[in-house]
Amino acid sequence: MRALLNFCFLCALVLVPSVLAFSQTTDSSIVKTSAPVPAPSPAKEDRYRIGFQDTLEIQVFRHADLTQRVNVNTNGTINLFRLNEPILAVCKTESELANDVAAAYQKDYLKNPEVKVLAVEQRSRAFAVIGAVERPAQYMISRKVRLLELLAQAGGPSKEAGTRVLVARTGSTSNCQSNEEAASGEAMYVAYALKDIIEGKQNVVMRPGDIVSVLKADIIYVYGNVNEQGQIEIKEPLTLTQALASAKGLKAASDKSKIRVFRQKAGTMDREEFVYDLNKINKRQVQDPFLEPNDVVAVSTDATKEIFQNIGRSLTNGIPGLLYRVP
Repeated sequence: MRALLNFCFLCALVLVPSVLAFSQTTDSSIVKTSAPVPAPSPAKEDRYRIGFQDTLEIQVFRHADLTQRVNVNTNGTINLFRLNEPILAVCKTESELANDVAAAYQKDYLKNPEVKVLAVEQRSRAFAVIGAVERPAQYMISRKVRLLELLAQAGGPSKEAGTRVLVARTGSTSNCQSNEEAASGEAMYVAYALKDIIEGKQNVVMRPGDIVSVLKADIIYVYGNVNEQGQIEIKEPLTLTQALASAKGLKAASDKSKIRVFRQKAGTMDREEFVYDLNKINKRQVQDPFLEPNDVVAVSTDATKEIFQNIGRSLTNGIPGLLYRVP
């Protein structure tokens, strides 16, 4: 019996340290494999960044004499009381600038200053709407805005509006994100169909400095052997036969087999020439072509140069060029 008790005692001496060691190893592994503490979420990219011409309010707590309102200088800096050197403000958030101002005051003047910066007038986020809208103006909007909403701010298209909207992306001093347009320093022009914007098919996010131009009714010129030559304003797609009908039809002895349309090539001053047979169009043997803005319809056998010279003389000499409206 005593031998059995001695054996159990020896087993306990051997097993207990092993169990304790295993327990410590397990605890250690649990700590190592536990989920890490989540890192703070990154700052939002759409926070407002200070731009040129903004008005800022600088508040220094417990130092009312240092609280002031300042305008951002043309070089992007601000000048503050008791500081000999200007501080760069443009393209910083309010909190980032507050930290820089506090560091500047702490360097030579204050001990542990608390600073708050407010952009009280955000003048750098300007969007312009011009052309055929009810309220053309420059609009200051400090949040994300889309093209349709910007048109609504301007009262929407006026009765003179045509079919196209041109967005000029000229860049802005408040656009602190690096992009190809800003790097090139050149304005980007993008044309949209007004109908697509209203229907929400083309509703792009606008950038500070964008200029939206709602173009007036598109113009097509009808020249030559028609009863009333001149300009035709269009607000919807127009075919060749519709344009000729708006010009009160053809004169006698017109060559219906050679109706010419001159169309300017994109990005150049050159024009392409298209010849249509009105007889085949009327017989539905060929499709009635749709015209494009600034097309010149020539019902004549004159040379191309003579056609454009006559158009120029009619404009400069005040020969009546009636406007025909297509509803």
